[in-house]
Amino acid sequence: MRRRDYSFRFRLILAASVWIALGLVASWGGLHAILRSHLEAEFREELEHHAAELGGLVVIAPDGQLMLRQALSDRRFFEAGSGHYWQVASATGVPLRSASLGDAVLQVPIAGDVVPQLLALEGPMGAMRLLIQAMQPAGSGAAVTIAVGIDGRVVDDLLRQFDVALVLALSAIAAGLVAAVIAQVTFGLWPMARVRDGLAAIRLGQENRLPEDLPVEVAPLAASLNAMIQANDDVVRRARTQAGNLAHALQTPIAVLMDEGRRLQAAGGNGAVVLREAERMRRHIEFQLAHARASASRGRPHAAAPILTTVRSLLVAMSQLHRERGVAFELADTPEDASAACEVEDLAEMLGNIIENAGKWAASLVRVTVTTAPYKMVRIAIEDDGPGMPAAERERVFLAGQRLDEAVAGHGLGLAIVRDIATLYGGRVAIGDSELGGASVFLDLPRPS
Repeated sequence: MRRRDYSFRFRLILAASVWIALGLVASWGGLHAILRSHLEAEFREELEHHAAELGGLVVIAPDGQLMLRQALSDRRFFEAGSGHYWQVASATGVPLRSASLGDAVLQVPIAGDVVPQLLALEGPMGAMRLLIQAMQPAGSGAAVTIAVGIDGRVVDDLLRQFDVALVLALSAIAAGLVAAVIAQVTFGLWPMARVRDGLAAIRLGQENRLPEDLPVEVAPLAASLNAMIQANDDVVRRARTQAGNLAHALQTPIAVLMDEGRRLQAAGGNGAVVLREAERMRRHIEFQLAHARASASRGRPHAAAPILTTVRSLLVAMSQLHRERGVAFELADTPEDASAACEVEDLAEMLGNIIENAGKWAASLVRVTVTTAPYKMVRIAIEDDGPGMPAAERERVFLAGQRLDEAVAGHGLGLAIVRDIATLYGGRVAIGDSELGGASVFLDLPRPS
């Protein structure tokens, strides 16, 4: 079944349209039958009128021949092919016929009853309706058979004209009814459209709640979704608070250890080991806190981080950090509305680690490019003009504690944090060759749906 078949609007309009079509077809059939019956009655009455007129005009001469005192009043009997015919016959004389019959003779049975009989016979122009009646002309003792007929095509043409007009009228009614159904369904489902638009706004990070001024049938659904979103936000907030409290609680002991390491080093002792291990502890704590924060934020429906704003602020900070080395940080053309389906803090954490790492290795330039990647992903590429990275080492640097060059400052946790957070959000990170001559780190993240 196609996706469109699951639309309430489509299903309601389709069901109503089917019922409207069936109703109008039934109406056409009923009206057609009623009109046919009415036309049959009208034509029978007309034929009976012409038969009565003929019965009053026909006379039998002394020699047995039939004649009319005067012509019939209806001129159609004088026109060849008009579809209206009459014939008067007796047992002895030559039949009288209307001019419209031409040379044709109606083969009709001799009527033995004065009650008119309506028969379906084959006429000169095809099927016809024929009324026959036995009458006795005034002043005569002999009976004559009067036959008055009309071609079936005359009735059929009238029915066809009526059917065309009826179909046009019913089609106009059908179009009006379907338009009314579409308007009614659209108006009736408008609150659901508001819920849909509200959910889209939440996914894009534009709103954090659904509208509550909805009809009573939809309001409980919106209230339940808002409660679920609020509960999820509360869980994320508590997780972030706990992570922050943990970081704050550990900062003081680590700061004391680092201070003692400096004192020890100043006194000529082996304080470098204490400083190194304390810094390693700090970075590991940052790694675990980033992991916990990203785990709590993953799947939040309204998480949407603006990429351009985040990158610009980071580039300003990195330019100051690497100013003495003369490293320039460049932002290529980036869509103003580019965003990633993650928290702003996590995006800054990932990009900060990558850009900082690129600044350490760059000779003079770091370039950031943002493009739309396939499968509803956004790609952020950070390139440098440094020495590059051997292909064999590109996976090892994502392992916690792994460093490519011990001479470069760091603890080997930056890219590990980036991959961990990106994976939690359904993204990925990889390293390739840069057009600038160094390495290029590609960060792919989902876009807000």
